[in-house]
Amino acid sequence: MPTLEWIGKDKVVNHHLDVPFRVLERKYSFDENGQHNEDNGSENMIIRGDNLEALKALLPRYEGRVKCIYIDPPYNTGNEGWVYNDNVNDPKIKKWLGAVVGKEGEDLTRHDKWLCMMYPRLKLLQKLLADDGVIFISIDDNELYNLKAICDEIFGSNNFVANVIWQKTYSPRNDALGIPYETDNILVYSKTGRWFPNKLERTAAMDERHDSPDNDPIPWQSGDVSAAGAADHQGMVYAIQQPITGKLLYPASGRHWKDEQTVVLQRMNKWAKYELRNIDDASVRAALCGISIESVRQDVMAVMLAQPLEEAAVQATARYEEGTWPEYYFTSKGKGGIRFKNHIKQDVGKSATNLWFYGDVGHTDEAKKELKGIFSGVAPIETPKPRRLIERILHIAADSNAIILDSFAGSGTTAHAVLNMNKADGGHRKFILVEMMDYANSITAERVKRVIRGYGEGKNAVEGTGGNFSFYDLGEPLLHGDVLNENVGVEKIREYVYFTDTKASLPESHPDEPYFMGVHIGSAYYFYYEKQAVTTLNREFLHTVKTEADAYVIYADLCTLSEAELEKYHITFKKIPRDITKL
Repeated sequence: MPTLEWIGKDKVVNHHLDVPFRVLERKYSFDENGQHNEDNGSENMIIRGDNLEALKALLPRYEGRVKCIYIDPPYNTGNEGWVYNDNVNDPKIKKWLGAVVGKEGEDLTRHDKWLCMMYPRLKLLQKLLADDGVIFISIDDNELYNLKAICDEIFGSNNFVANVIWQKTYSPRNDALGIPYETDNILVYSKTGRWFPNKLERTAAMDERHDSPDNDPIPWQSGDVSAAGAADHQGMVYAIQQPITGKLLYPASGRHWKDEQTVVLQRMNKWAKYELRNIDDASVRAALCGISIESVRQDVMAVMLAQPLEEAAVQATARYEEGTWPEYYFTSKGKGGIRFKNHIKQDVGKSATNLWFYGDVGHTDEAKKELKGIFSGVAPIETPKPRRLIERILHIAADSNAIILDSFAGSGTTAHAVLNMNKADGGHRKFILVEMMDYANSITAERVKRVIRGYGEGKNAVEGTGGNFSFYDLGEPLLHGDVLNENVGVEKIREYVYFTDTKASLPESHPDEPYFMGVHIGSAYYFYYEKQAVTTLNREFLHTVKTEADAYVIYADLCTLSEAELEKYHITFKKIPRDITKL
């Protein structure tokens, strides 16, 4: 597979491995009681800080668990001066590029900078995504093709789902040079082939396409009973005798009947008495399949009347006039061709295509107006995405208990969409937002607070969605080089160590075994650690082990047990911090 090359790529391809693991420090929580310092246990998170380090910090708890990711990264239009969703000239990004890429970073084009910034972030997002998860990435044409190339490399070209075209404006600019843009792109990639989109909800327009001309209590839409590919389905190319006229009905040239012949026979018997019979029509079937008579199957029988035509015609006419026809029915007052009744109950919802109109998912002006309504007439973010756009993504990509991640959170539209949908259907979707800019609290979190408790006045008042979240900052790194940072809480260290060994979340602690972490696939894990003290795995410590398991993994500073003793008790000793894996 072709890969994209750019200045600095060699420095960032594996940079996600070198990103320090930082703990998350909860600053406050918010719920129906307002903002407070007590931990409310909310699974909704807003994190302030560099999203690269924040994504790394999420790994111990969320690797492989996020069902839906939506990101709206900088579009990199080339304008000077930082404008969110516009370019990568923010001082924080420039500082990061200088530290990671080095002196050659001074020669980077804006496209090089953007690719260096995006690549390690996408690598971590891919790790966080569940096997049946999917990522949606908003982008315009400035970086679309570069983004497609690196996503093919990171997610795999076989996991590319679609490039969704979103009509972002209802009024294109007449003063634009060249061809004005009305659309943006949303690239969609799955983690594996195990993601399948949900159907969109039914609309009134969809229901209007169903009728009941036969007085069927369930409205239906007329459907085709044939499909393309006659030559490859010769056993499904044959005659069906019309029960009233006696005419032999065949699928159109190049097509075959959709259903198996046993199903067709069963359905035709609802009109009259039918049987399978050889009628020596090989030449007709060969012509329909577009092959020679020598190549056509010779053993294919027709579905023919098993009673005189006069009797069948009387019976079928009476059945037609009775109404509520069988699944297969005949056009032209019962004397025409075969069609299929596609009942409304069989057509549950609509498949999402790659063309999304603003009438269905909103436009940029709608997004700004909603933001102004939340922030008393001021839109603090210049280019927010409409809430309905994110709701469309969540409808097709996530179930009602899904974890949803947005690591370029901006004004917090994703959280707004999650809370709105939970209120509407009683769901328990969880959101994780990351925003590196200083407005993470004053705009991103503030919007979520107002959505939860309600906003606006008078006829413009919007009822609150309810819900909660906790706000976090990035804390200290777990390791200073190869030395464990003792300023980090022990529980955070235990959580990290257990995850790096098991890829599982740390179970609840056991008061009677303070160093025990959990059992995973038959092995019991112990983290024998004390701040400012040396711990030793010895016989004395073994006497404190109460959990029975097939094997043991024990972390400590030192070990005085012999190799024979370790083997006897099926113990793997890991030295703190040398053997603590770096994510």
